[in-house]
Amino acid sequence: DVPKATEPRGDSDGPRRGSLCDRHCAAINNVQGDVSDLGCHLHRPRGPPAVSPPSCCQQHSEEVCESCVVKTTLTAENAVEANKLSNNYKFGFKKWKSHVTARPWEDRSEIVKELYSDLNVIRGSGGSTVTCGNVLYLLLFGWWLSFLYVLVAAVMFITVAGAPYGRLCWDLAGYFLWPFGKVIQKVEVPKSQRALGACEAGAGESSPLLGGPVPSRWRPRCWAGGRHWQRAGAVVWFCLGYPMLVLAHGLVCVTAWLLVVLIPVAKLNARTATRVLLLPPEQAVVRRLKMTEVPLEGEVILCCYRAVNPYYYKYAVDGINVFAVNLLPLVLVTLVLGYVDSHNRLTSSPVKFTLALLSIMPLSYYIGMAIASISAQSNFAVGAVVNATFGSITELTFYITALIKGSREGNRCYAEIVKSALTGTLVGCVLFVPGLCMVIGGIRHQEQRFNSRSAGVSSALLFLSVGGVFAPTLFSKVYGKLVCGECHNVTQNPLGHYLCHNCHFDLMGNNGTLYYSHVQPLVYTVSLLLPAAYLIGLFFTLKTHTHIYDIHISGCHMPGHHHSAVVHWSRWRALVILLLSTLCMSACADLATEHISPILTNSTISQYFIGVTVLAMVPELPEIVNGIQFALQNHLSLSIEIGNCIAVQVCMLQIPILVLFTIFYPTNFTLVFSDLHVYASMFSVVLMNYIFMDGKCDYFQGTVLVMVYFILLAVYFFAPSPSGC
Repeated sequence: DVPKATEPRGDSDGPRRGSLCDRHCAAINNVQGDVSDLGCHLHRPRGPPAVSPPSCCQQHSEEVCESCVVKTTLTAENAVEANKLSNNYKFGFKKWKSHVTARPWEDRSEIVKELYSDLNVIRGSGGSTVTCGNVLYLLLFGWWLSFLYVLVAAVMFITVAGAPYGRLCWDLAGYFLWPFGKVIQKVEVPKSQRALGACEAGAGESSPLLGGPVPSRWRPRCWAGGRHWQRAGAVVWFCLGYPMLVLAHGLVCVTAWLLVVLIPVAKLNARTATRVLLLPPEQAVVRRLKMTEVPLEGEVILCCYRAVNPYYYKYAVDGINVFAVNLLPLVLVTLVLGYVDSHNRLTSSPVKFTLALLSIMPLSYYIGMAIASISAQSNFAVGAVVNATFGSITELTFYITALIKGSREGNRCYAEIVKSALTGTLVGCVLFVPGLCMVIGGIRHQEQRFNSRSAGVSSALLFLSVGGVFAPTLFSKVYGKLVCGECHNVTQNPLGHYLCHNCHFDLMGNNGTLYYSHVQPLVYTVSLLLPAAYLIGLFFTLKTHTHIYDIHISGCHMPGHHHSAVVHWSRWRALVILLLSTLCMSACADLATEHISPILTNSTISQYFIGVTVLAMVPELPEIVNGIQFALQNHLSLSIEIGNCIAVQVCMLQIPILVLFTIFYPTNFTLVFSDLHVYASMFSVVLMNYIFMDGKCDYFQGTVLVMVYFILLAVYFFAPSPSGC
């Protein structure tokens, strides 16, 4: 059969595909213009695609054409971004959506350009300024800011010397009541008008733009007196008026920034406090924009049309998403409250636990950003070492601190919580993460396809890892002794049925012969084999069978563009941020385990449920967001690989590391899980492999995965707490 040529995608930015068989046939027939070798500025014609002659592929065996792999061509602005995109498709590397370099300004959309523009551009008529967002500003900030300016204006008039600033505050009171469609300009005042008697000198001044005398409303303000009164007015202003207004604008700025969609209001207030209020009163002019008016000469300082912009969720500061920036002060608050208020005089333990858990989210983001930046700017060996070392640092930090606390207190509940969190991460990354990405991606794309061969590698490793992790558990079920805490005879007959509670398999009978002679050696053997299998998987996908992914990165060089890479974080800066974030992560994990005890003892919710939901999925929220963004751009392969890689790392890296840790620091952690964990994990892996067999999916299949995940959560919610907790 003649292989079908790839249909052109026009001017879209999506990946173009061409099979190896097409390229092989093109080489034989001397056909120029291989699809996979085209840059982004070369596009195929919109006419019928060229088809290779039938005799070409007839010269090759069926095995050659059947082994053809779809090659994906991705575009990158520079070499650093190309390395990051290539690392996204490498097994074992962290998948990262955000750019690690500054994107060229001309390549950005108009929506994004508006987010980063200063509020000093006068645009044409954009419709009515009466919008829901502007009314929200009036109700939240406008009315009391205007009232505050009126009070300050009254104080300035009372002092007499501050009367010019009083007139400025009176004008700004009307401006901040409804700033939309108005402009604040800085007007240069001639030196002749700044001297004594400037009012008379400027009375007949003409405007070169308007061709007539300047209206009295826009004349530079002046007052009787000399420089002495000007200095006195400035002293009164900076002592009585300016501090109060700066405090109010700072409060509005912080509040609006935290709400994200109101960032234009934050910019408005920040620019007012740093520019407008520091101007001499005669240089600040407030006017209403009209289409028939010609703007006065002078610098435009403020011009705002909308208070709310829903696209500000895309806003980034030095490459860091605005939500991660807003959550960073939460880390500082958590550390201060946790270590200063050790006796819970200011807040309770549940509040500190919640703050510590929320602080893990931005720290996970910074760790991911730092790993992606270092990997993109380094060679393959350095990137592999960094990903292997810090890829699971978030989860391992929490698990190790919990095991240490449980060992010190002699409490088995912490070990059970760690097992629940491990199982919750495995189940969530196998079911919830790909399922949610399928559902959200299916809203935009009717059917999404992914590389089934690369997914098959992760699936095979998942089967191997789940079998290895739960092998000691199955061994203990076969050879262990069932011990029950309490049994009741239901039928009152010695030979009748008994109802028993708190049953478990005892591995320590006969002085622990079964555990120390059989189970523990099996655990150590599995802990050595699983990392070895992980390394073999890396060697398979990154060295010998790289064609499974077959990714080609082409540069998107448009005429007139500059493509030098301007990285957000250099390697040294990323390394420092990585180490500091890891240190803060350790502190937050210590606080979380320190204050989780009251929740475990006083909560009516099963400890199983707390472990598989809150402790397992909260650290993975940045990865979930990355997966959703990839799915929306029709890169479902990356969304699936995010969940699979985390699940594989849980079984093949995190659990062996915990076992190794217990050798040097004895804890209550044993690689023997409850039946519920075993059944949930195995069922999840089997279902995931069944869904991913055909290499395509839609929102319905994603809904199935999400629903199964919620069913398992319901089972954990109603399950009794582990024995001994």
